Amino acid sequence: MIKVLLNTLYVQTQQSYLRLDHETIVVEVEGTKTLQVPIHHIGSIVMFGHVSISPYLLGKCVNQGISVIWYDVYGRFLARATGRTSGNVLLRRAQHQLLEDEQRMLHIASRFVSGKIRNSKSVLQRAMRDYPEQRSRLEQSVKQLDQSLRNISKQTTLDELRGVEGYASSVYFEAFASLIRSDEDGFFSFTVRSRRPPRDPVNACLSFAYSILTQDCISALEGVGLDPQIGYLHALRPGKPSLGLDLVEEFRPYLADRFVLTLINRKQLDKSDFDIRPGGAVFLNEKGRKKVFECLSETETRRNPASGYQSKSSVRFIAPRTLPIISPAFARRY
Repeated sequence: MIKVLLNTLYVQTQQSYLRLDHETIVVEVEGTKTLQVPIHHIGSIVMFGHVSISPYLLGKCVNQGISVIWYDVYGRFLARATGRTSGNVLLRRAQHQLLEDEQRMLHIASRFVSGKIRNSKSVLQRAMRDYPEQRSRLEQSVKQLDQSLRNISKQTTLDELRGVEGYASSVYFEAFASLIRSDEDGFFSFTVRSRRPPRDPVNACLSFAYSILTQDCISALEGVGLDPQIGYLHALRPGKPSLGLDLVEEFRPYLADRFVLTLINRKQLDKSDFDIRPGGAVFLNEKGRKKVFECLSETETRRNPASGYQSKSSVRFIAPRTLPIISPAFARRY
């Protein structure tokens, strides 16, 4: 049985304008229609930089549960619009009540950390098979991650658990550099994870992939009626989607990191795909983001391990110099 999942519409061509025409979304660039797609095929709309949307289309999206997300021209998240809160209010009440039970919070947070470390370990073990010459180095990192997994159950506070997670992340990213295989001129050299802003092309790709993945996790949480701001591993702060950040931790290594490694090792990105800003910040430019979306949107058939369904996705281009494209949501709502 084939289950077709809703698509995400990414629009990054500057000066684009999105409007509603009956039951279809129309994308115009400088007054010229470049794309028209039925609104019921779209699960979310993502816009980069100077892209406008009509109030009527925005209201339609909100009423139909279609997320509208804004990023700046460098791919940094700005805002998102969603509809009325849905789901079971009793579920959200139980979610809030967990904040009063430190042991249950610790248990839930430990599952997020365990999932992240196990997936990090899986990425390194796969590299051990693919790159035998790096086996001894990677094997040592895997042993350290195994020790971190054993240490999770010994922690009695959230701060101690976060310490285990931080140590495991440092071990993983120390080994991550050896997984980059296509870097003759040193442009994609990687030494340490940096963010806000990213300081090298690899970190720029990682940050961009994490941002897309985080918004998809937030949408998934809202879809089942959970409050994305009430998390257990990440501290609560105004405007911070703590539960969304908790959830994305497990998916970072397996979905985002492996995807970025594929882009780099297959030489699908080069120097022209990045902008280096004053102060050393590095971001994917419009050309680079287009390549990322192309790779996300390649026609493929994938099996959902949870439901057993297969999902098909496709990409549609309008013109070489413009980019409204349709692609599957990053994490496929697994």
